[in-house]
Amino acid sequence: MTGLKALTPRGRSFLASGVAALLCALVLGEQDLLRVAVLIIAMPLIASMVVARTRYRLASARRLSPARVQAGEDSTVTLRLENVTRLPTGLLLVEDTLQYALGTRPRFVLDRMESRGVREIDYKVSSDLRGRFPIGPLSVRIADPFGLVELTRSFTVTDTLVVTPEVVPLPPVRLSGEYSGGGDSRTRSVAAAGDDDVAPREYRQGDDLRRVHWRSTARRGELMVRREEQELQSRGALLLDTRRHAHRGEGPRSSFEVAVSAAASIGVHLSAEGLALRLVTDQGARHVVDTGQSWSLLDTLAVIRQSTARSLEHGVGALRQGGGEGLIIAVLGALDPEEARALAQLRRSGVTAVAVLLDLASWDRASGAGASWDAVADENARAARSVLTGAGWRVLDLPAGASLAGVWPEAGNNRSAA
Repeated sequence: MTGLKALTPRGRSFLASGVAALLCALVLGEQDLLRVAVLIIAMPLIASMVVARTRYRLASARRLSPARVQAGEDSTVTLRLENVTRLPTGLLLVEDTLQYALGTRPRFVLDRMESRGVREIDYKVSSDLRGRFPIGPLSVRIADPFGLVELTRSFTVTDTLVVTPEVVPLPPVRLSGEYSGGGDSRTRSVAAAGDDDVAPREYRQGDDLRRVHWRSTARRGELMVRREEQELQSRGALLLDTRRHAHRGEGPRSSFEVAVSAAASIGVHLSAEGLALRLVTDQGARHVVDTGQSWSLLDTLAVIRQSTARSLEHGVGALRQGGGEGLIIAVLGALDPEEARALAQLRRSGVTAVAVLLDLASWDRASGAGASWDAVADENARAARSVLTGAGWRVLDLPAGASLAGVWPEAGNNRSAA
């Protein structure tokens, strides 16, 4: 009797009228009134049976195109409904579930769906906020043609829309030291022996037979393979300062969101240039991004949140412990001289270090809170910058409202490198 619980006001009125007519017919002995009463009562009962049966014979699917977008971009959601029963449906009210950040819940009305019929509905979603947002479940309210019964069917399937930080295209910049194990050793060894004759060694289980070096095999009397000179692996580390106290502002234009966008832009740019990245935050190592796998970095940054840490100690320790990078890039908020000295020690010979310093004073001025940026903080910022440049770091200042692409060419300026 599930359908009876979903009687609409019209359906309840029909049922009440039918019961009243039935009682009157029994009291008065009116056969015609009895027939009318039975018909009126039967209509909502039959409608309940039909709708209850149809309720469990709908199939749904959802498609996101694309499933990963940048903040502020649109994604198209396609809903597919199929009536898998032989009975046509009545009026359908389709409603999908969205989080507030994606907008209001979309609602659609389908007049009727024939047997085995299929309907597809499109709508767009977008968010100015990063994150992973579930979409669904889908609910369908099914009504009979007379509007006597209305039932709700909720599906369980949900999909996830990943909203990544805004990525700014960056101009190409030559960053010396970006290849670990730098130098020309590989070039010289290949030039001397040839690409096919580099350092043969004994065959080991699992070696590719295509690397068999037949000349050395004939000379040594055992199977030899070419020892491929290990290519100069392009490796780098990206430090993102997520400390809450080190940033200013709220919402998409806060210094923290700009820092996340800057880290995403730099990561995507360097990944496209063939650099394998290690993402590190003030809380330590977070993620390793293989060459050409910038989407994994974006997925990580999509859900990164501000931390309660007060120092960069764990981040600096993770950079020092990892080692092997020829390039270190740090996207930093408020920085004091002591933290700058710890970062400065990370730069060694053959390592290029770039710091993107957010000009927090400009964020305070933009929000009308310029008085909160006191002289001590300003002096700390200047001292920290001086410490980094003195240690050979290339420092880029990024004020509020400025584009990273406009200051990025300064990363190739090595005049301050020691």
